Amino acid sequence: MNYEFCKVERDGPITTIIINRPESMNSLHNAASIELENAFNDFAADPAQWVCILTGAGDRAFSAGNDLKTHAAGGNTRLAKTGFGGITARFDLNKPVIAAVNGIAMGGGFEMALASDILIASENAVFALSEPKVGLAALAGGLLRLPQQIGLKHAMGMILTGRKVSAQEGKALGFVNEVVPQGELMATAKRWAQDIAACSPMSVRAAKETVQKGLEEGSLEIAMKAQWKYPAIVAMFASDDAKEGPRAFAEKRKPNWKGV
Repeated sequence: MNYEFCKVERDGPITTIIINRPESMNSLHNAASIELENAFNDFAADPAQWVCILTGAGDRAFSAGNDLKTHAAGGNTRLAKTGFGGITARFDLNKPVIAAVNGIAMGGGFEMALASDILIASENAVFALSEPKVGLAALAGGLLRLPQQIGLKHAMGMILTGRKVSAQEGKALGFVNEVVPQGELMATAKRWAQDIAACSPMSVRAAKETVQKGLEEGSLEIAMKAQWKYPAIVAMFASDDAKEGPRAFAEKRKPNWKGV
């Protein structure tokens, strides 16, 4: 599919989705958000694609969030069914997503990064839930995900002030996995993606789904009993990969994962 506001690249089992509005700091209006939703839909539906990297075009911004100029003119930026940027309300995706944050990640842009599973940041990356400074609120998951990921007091310190946080502080707080020089960002994100792709995709999906669903259960005991019925767990045990892994280990060779 040809897109105007994003680009999609594929390298083996790895999909890279690039927000492509660098002239607007990769901020999103409705049309851009829906394009990203379609790109994520394609990734989710393609059995040959196992891992996704999400990044922004250019070297200034991952995404500055809501396109406030469009918003001020009455444009709607919240129409994508799966949330801002097609990801913040996508709760059924058990394939991993890596955010490669190459600069500013403000408001909805930060919320997109928080919705990822792994976050790699360049040294010039800056994060903020800046909505209070423009009379809005981070309702695309930021107000809920940030406390979950870094703890209540640290999160409230960011949320109530809208203050900017550097990549290094983000790593110290716990929402950034790794900080690298800007020129090494995509190579580092691809290294993480390749490490994930070296594992059974069935196991990876089962792990992600169990973590996500388990956090919603009432207790650890309930979650451990419930996990055996999660669809991705059932699919993993019924897969060829579940046979291939032990066989390859016994034969001292690299496994040939099929993802089925």
